[in-house]
Amino acid sequence: MKVSKSRHLVKAITWRLIASITTALIGFGFGLPINTISLIFVVDLVIKFILYYTHERFWYKYIKFGLK
Repeated sequence: MKVSKSRHLVKAITWRLIASITTALIGFGFGLPINTISLIFVVDLVIKFILYYTHERFWYKYIKFGLK
């Protein structure tokens, strides 16, 4: 099965948006100031995007678990 890098990239972007919005809503629920929520949102988005994309590519390239 051939999967393009752009598929992994778009998957990482869409997932990070969903997950970072969830994190921001949790911060809002705890009553954090909007400036703090904004900072957490951006830092969370960037760091976890890089980690997720790297993880996704590593699994695709090196881990054959569950493939037939």
